[in-house]
Amino acid sequence: MTSKVTKNIGILTSGGDCPGLNAAIRAVVKCATQRQWQVYGIPYGTQGLINLEQGNCSRQDIQLRDHGFDIPGVLHGIDILQFLSGSMLGALSNGDPSNPDIAREMLEGYRLLDLDALITLGGDGSLNIISDLAQQGNWNWIAIPKTIDNDVPFTEQSLGFDTTVDTVTHALYDLTFTAASHNRIMIVQVMGRDAGHLALRAGVAGGADMILIPELTPQINDKLLDGICSKIVQLRQTDRQFALVVLSEGVCNQNGVREKYIGDTLAQQIQVHAQQLCETNQPEFCHLQPLETRATILGHIQRSSMPSSLDRLIAAAFGCKAVELIAAENYQQLVVWSHGHADSKPLDQVIPRIKRCHLEHRCPSPVALDDPWIKTARNLGVYMGETINKPEKTNLTFAKR
Repeated sequence: MTSKVTKNIGILTSGGDCPGLNAAIRAVVKCATQRQWQVYGIPYGTQGLINLEQGNCSRQDIQLRDHGFDIPGVLHGIDILQFLSGSMLGALSNGDPSNPDIAREMLEGYRLLDLDALITLGGDGSLNIISDLAQQGNWNWIAIPKTIDNDVPFTEQSLGFDTTVDTVTHALYDLTFTAASHNRIMIVQVMGRDAGHLALRAGVAGGADMILIPELTPQINDKLLDGICSKIVQLRQTDRQFALVVLSEGVCNQNGVREKYIGDTLAQQIQVHAQQLCETNQPEFCHLQPLETRATILGHIQRSSMPSSLDRLIAAAFGCKAVELIAAENYQQLVVWSHGHADSKPLDQVIPRIKRCHLEHRCPSPVALDDPWIKTARNLGVYMGETINKPEKTNLTFAKR
């Protein structure tokens, strides 16, 4: 088959936003423009296809050109897209392709664009949805993994993850000083969904005393609370009156249920458990009183911040790789980060794993139990849920708060 010289390609961002999306869009447009291709930015994910079908926008409205932002004055045309967080195209996760009416509108919107290929930036959920549509419409498509959770399989790093680790690390730095000033146990709840990658790496980088991730501590229980309190005693025996606990949102409560504010729950249970241990008349646990806990949920600030240099590099490499795959007509591929460069993996190996894990309510790419960052954390003395020795008795006197 003769390769088409000029191609029409579409690009969309789906799911939650993350740093680096704009940099990836920029890379795609620049690389495609070098080949004299036309690029169409589909706004708000698959909703943009519905808008096209309903006549709310046209091909001309969404064509992307390599000219950067039109800023007046001497900065006219300066290219700053790679420095901006969020997504210039908007990012939504709505529209169920299993609904025949919705699927029909999306497929018709795609047909109206007359695309040779589609580039999708999304996490595992978005890729699952697009794969169903692509199969129904016989689309040529390339997927770029983006998620702050870093839980897309077969890629060492997803777009947006590095910046988010940096953002959480900065937050831990700030919270350390208020925790120290008030002798508090600071619980910091971070995102990650069912994976602990973000909590683990940011916790190590941010100097956490305890890191709780679902792969090692799937739920709160008395044994875990014993370990946390014992760690606090160990710290206080060295005259350290505060502690920093990084908690992944994927850790469940004592009933095995996910909670939106699991950080608050853990903070309360640590205080109750500490009081119970103090009442056992074991002198070493008297160091737990007084004990004050505070929970901070970082929330959506984790999705913001200017993309890091690494995320910009990954975005550039991912965008260029996606265009190269389309030029070679090597479709149905996931662009992946492997051994320091962009590579690809057939989606017929990726999507079945994602679908299987979703059906089994499992994370498609959790933290491996032999992950080197787990070993590093433990070597640094970070408590991660494993059994630790009961604190030795001490005669040290601690200053009162």
